[in-house]
Amino acid sequence: MALFNRLSVFLLVALMGNCWMVTLAGNFYQDFDLTWGNQRAKIFKGGQLLSLSLDKTSGSGFKSKREYQFGKIDMQIKLVAGNSAGTVTAYYLSSQGPTHDEIDFEFLGNLSGDPYILHTNVFTQGKGNREQQFYLWFDPTRNFHTYSIIWNPHHVVFLVDNVPIRVFKNAESIGVPFPKSQPMRIYSSLWNADDWATRGGLVKTDWTKAPFTAYYRNFNVQTCSGSCTHSDGAWQSQELDANSRRRLRWVQKNFMIYNYCTDLKRFPQGFPPECRHSRF
Repeated sequence: MALFNRLSVFLLVALMGNCWMVTLAGNFYQDFDLTWGNQRAKIFKGGQLLSLSLDKTSGSGFKSKREYQFGKIDMQIKLVAGNSAGTVTAYYLSSQGPTHDEIDFEFLGNLSGDPYILHTNVFTQGKGNREQQFYLWFDPTRNFHTYSIIWNPHHVVFLVDNVPIRVFKNAESIGVPFPKSQPMRIYSSLWNADDWATRGGLVKTDWTKAPFTAYYRNFNVQTCSGSCTHSDGAWQSQELDANSRRRLRWVQKNFMIYNYCTDLKRFPQGFPPECRHSRF
């Protein structure tokens, strides 16, 4: 029992037909590897807290030990405070190889007092260019907030504090590839991107403010082992419920600042086919 408590892993398994539903409340020591940045990436508080730092020499990053194929993945993050211009904190799912799939959150830093930009993207078979960007309705540096990805065969949903901000629907019926066949790992990194991240690269990183540090806690994943065709997990729903659709419309009306599906200069010959698909 003492070992179980020390690992801080809660495993809930319910057998439904030939599918096991699994909920893992994570421990960073058990679930992640610190992959680069040497001592700039740290795990402490018994595996309950992780930090990434960036200085003029290097950034840092981590990745999950295991791969996932469908599920709901939550991470609480407290972003770099103060003058974070030029920095990018990336948190994403990705497979490997030239035809990889990827589901991205990227937090683009800014000058003190100016808002972060939340940049999202979806790659399928190595092709991305599906960017949507948002301001947040809170200061993401003052407290931890939960950033989630729901990924199932029907859609990918990006959520902030359980509020959906973006839906990428499976549109294979009209020839749009969808990320469903490649398991993905969870990655995060903090790095310098002052050639593009803040005002198109006009504002550079102020290294006198280094080190820049972001914090992570309360990793949680709901996934399955087996076909999951008989599971009743809420994350496997084919559609958002009415309340979620209302909240999605609220975010997209008030906080979306870029949508590739409305960028006429970028797509003068016509928008990508998924842009004509239902958003919700």
